[in-house]
Amino acid sequence: MAEFFDALDDRHIAFVAKQPVFFVATAAAEARINLSPKGMDSFRVLGPSRVAWLDVGGSGNETNAHLIADGRITVMFCAFEQPALILRLYGRARPVLPQDAEWGALIPHFAMLEGTRQIFDMAVEQVQTSCGWGVPLMTLDRPRETLSKAHAKLSAEERLAKFMARDRSIDGLPVRVPTQVPAG
Repeated sequence: MAEFFDALDDRHIAFVAKQPVFFVATAAAEARINLSPKGMDSFRVLGPSRVAWLDVGGSGNETNAHLIADGRITVMFCAFEQPALILRLYGRARPVLPQDAEWGALIPHFAMLEGTRQIFDMAVEQVQTSCGWGVPLMTLDRPRETLSKAHAKLSAEERLAKFMARDRSIDGLPVRVPTQVPAG
């Protein structure tokens, strides 16, 4: 049975810290619903009602576009080991880019990853847990290094040019792009 909480408690925070993958869902009017898997040791709990994660450039930037248009977001973690559990965070978030004043306060929470383009800063409005009994048991072999290696082959200027060229979502919504190389 699902349980709802007003904020993250110590049990939730410990569960989140153990998970190697999480999922981010966003939507905007007249646009596709976006659901993205994330990993790479990029998620941080900043407080009972605030979380953030580093975003590494990939195939698109839908989360950025949807948050600008709407702001609503759901983040989901699920246990692939025992005990079974699903944890969802509901709230509102915003992209923080390297040129933003808030960047300097957020980036110290992270180890800079190759290809970092932005940080998503989320105000958690509600936490939900549910059983997760339908999620399979799986073990983590190792992280993929493909994306990091691809970014490492590019100079900072080449990476920035790629980020700046992707200024629209797949549905044509505007995206805020970095205008400077991220510094950690």
